[in-house]
Amino acid sequence: MRYVVGYTANARGHDAVHLAVALARNHDASLDLVLVIPEDSPYNAVYPPEAGYDDILNEQAQRWLDEGLALVPPDVTARAHIRRGDSEAQTLIDAAVEMDAAVLVIGASNNGLFKRFSIGSVASSLLHSSPVPVALAPHGYQRTDPITRLSCGFGTRPGAEELLNVAVESARDRGLPLRLVSLLALDGGSSPGMADAAWMHAAERLAAVGSSAVEGSAQAAEADAPEPEIVVAQGRTIEEAVERLDWEDGEILLIGSSRLAQHRATFLGSTANRILRALPVPMIVVPRDYTRQGA
Repeated sequence: MRYVVGYTANARGHDAVHLAVALARNHDASLDLVLVIPEDSPYNAVYPPEAGYDDILNEQAQRWLDEGLALVPPDVTARAHIRRGDSEAQTLIDAAVEMDAAVLVIGASNNGLFKRFSIGSVASSLLHSSPVPVALAPHGYQRTDPITRLSCGFGTRPGAEELLNVAVESARDRGLPLRLVSLLALDGGSSPGMADAAWMHAAERLAAVGSSAVEGSAQAAEADAPEPEIVVAQGRTIEEAVERLDWEDGEILLIGSSRLAQHRATFLGSTANRILRALPVPMIVVPRDYTRQGA
């Protein structure tokens, strides 16, 4: 299994590498660091390129990639790639599709609220069009130890069951504890009785998904993974509900794409954007109608 890392020679690129290593370590995956450099174009600052310009650019790009590879520990396999393209986001998507990547890992900008997440233009494009899951590392993410818990943001809208399938299978495959998180905000009109209803709905869907997953896979039935936990968090706002949850340092949150997403494409909805404002752990956005790769 391969993970593509959108690498840049700055803190954002380092954060992405750290998260990719953490994800790879308990899933026997290899990393592909992809650095995008501009294509020759009449709109570039230097056109036509002066003699030796391409060689200098490629040498510098390779030095940057070598710095990125130096962040990867010896127990994780990693390769480096230089790609040219007019659009960094589209070039990364093309690389992820070509390499049959299970996830595309990127870092957040460093000017977000609480210095956690800020979505720049490249990240925004990926989070609204990628056909593979996009993992977003918070600013300053340093952890490279294996992921310890998987949380799944779960709701009642169409597409929730597909996301739950991905979460259940991923947790079982990795032997990780799974936590289903339902967020209720008073500013969204939620009533006190909605908490019990949300818990019951999650329990029913989890039972249905769990049964079908076990029937379809003998390995799943033998997996030594703990029973999933269901948590309903409430607050005056979505942000407050997120902050009231207990988050482990090694945790990651899995969320689905908005119902506005195209088939098999990501689309970061308004609720997910609000979650990002308060989330202290990495997030993976799963495309709509996504089918998870086999281990």
